[in-house]
Amino acid sequence: MTTTTLRELNGFDQAPAVLADSTLILIDYQNTYTQGVMELDGWREALDAAAELLGRARAAGAKVIHVVNDGGEGTPYDIRAEIGRIHPRVAPVEGEPTVVKGKPDAFLGTGLDRLVEEAGNDTVVLAGFMTHMCVAFTAQGAFLRGSHVTIVADACATRPLRTAAGEVTADQLHRAALVTVHDLYGVVVAEGSQLL
Repeated sequence: MTTTTLRELNGFDQAPAVLADSTLILIDYQNTYTQGVMELDGWREALDAAAELLGRARAAGAKVIHVVNDGGEGTPYDIRAEIGRIHPRVAPVEGEPTVVKGKPDAFLGTGLDRLVEEAGNDTVVLAGFMTHMCVAFTAQGAFLRGSHVTIVADACATRPLRTAAGEVTADQLHRAALVTVHDLYGVVVAEGSQLL
């Protein structure tokens, strides 16, 4: 069964971003998600894809912004401790700012909006951890501020969850989050190589 997305109904652009004309926002690639209680399913493969995407973006001259979540001292999100630091495979280099957030939408209460404006374009490419949480909410935030959003699916990952409503695997949750974004907030591509 084929369905029509809200993006299609509204006549929004269906084309994925062009890296050279975009701002790449890498969300929460913290050690938090590679070990312990918050370890994500498929984080290694997603990190490989993110490192490749980052290399392509830098080569294309794209602006790159890193985002980290700070949960405070003693938490798995403590950015002052090794557990909360950005994984070295995708760590910032000189000239790439890092935004510190405390909410799933990286635009909320941070300077991310200003940094995207200073980059000089309205196109953002998003990738990160976790797909259903900070990636999806930041996509929504970017869409609501008027940006054209593209998410790179294979550079994202999440974890399985169990609730009173039932259990979902990490893959199911990952796909559901991407479909939600695809319906309205942005374009989803399977892998970074699909971006010119």
